[in-house]
Amino acid sequence: MEPLQVVYKNAAITYYRFGSGPQPVLCFHGYGETALAFQFLGEQAGNQFTFFCMDLPFHGKTSWNADQLFTVQDLQAIIGQIIPGTNQPLFLMGFSLGGRVALSLYQAMPERVAKLILLAPDGLKMNGWYWLATQTWLGNQLFAFTMQKPGWFFGMLKGMNKLKLINTSIFKFVNYYISDPEVRRLLYTRWTALRKLKPDIRRIKQLISDRQTPVRLVYGKHDRIILSSVGDKFRKGIEGNCRLYIIAAGHQVLHEKHTAEIVHSLYE
Repeated sequence: MEPLQVVYKNAAITYYRFGSGPQPVLCFHGYGETALAFQFLGEQAGNQFTFFCMDLPFHGKTSWNADQLFTVQDLQAIIGQIIPGTNQPLFLMGFSLGGRVALSLYQAMPERVAKLILLAPDGLKMNGWYWLATQTWLGNQLFAFTMQKPGWFFGMLKGMNKLKLINTSIFKFVNYYISDPEVRRLLYTRWTALRKLKPDIRRIKQLISDRQTPVRLVYGKHDRIILSSVGDKFRKGIEGNCRLYIIAAGHQVLHEKHTAEIVHSLYE
């Protein structure tokens, strides 16, 4: 599959188009992944849907200025180039980090969204570490220092894991992202660049209720990174519009072996 590109603010935004169906679906991938993660959906449901999937900044083949924040206004302008000249209602789909992107975009343009599909989404709850590292000056300075000299943080994590203050899955997950210098550099760059994408969940729930927007939440039964209990809490007050599904998966809900469940959330 050959990538497509649009130019925006001296950046080259890479995206893919999977399928040729009448209903456009905007898709946002998870952390460290690329837009190609959605290719299997085009193969399985491309007769009914066209999936527009972009590589987020510092992911895949998209280039972005390391000193420039990525805002929801940037995202809207880019989407306007990827899907030009139409006001057709869109489906939004986001996995993990992409869930936070999708929620932010919905908040900015709810009138364009016909359905919101969130797969093990980030963004429904602000992680305390993420808030400290990206939303405060002191925390960001500490984050930068830690990404250069992670020894103290790794030692703290090991201690917390031994005391069972964090589960083993999260310990392994975090350890992966601090064990390699290049992975740490990308973590700092990505988190910092995307820090303005912070959805207001109270506002989003009000918009869902007012506009009667269908929302589908899909979580992995064995996910220890993003728990389905967060989705349960989010549903309160909008149960008529929001349905939650728990499937036999870990965090990697966006996978070809879960095609049937994901396609069901598109149709249902």
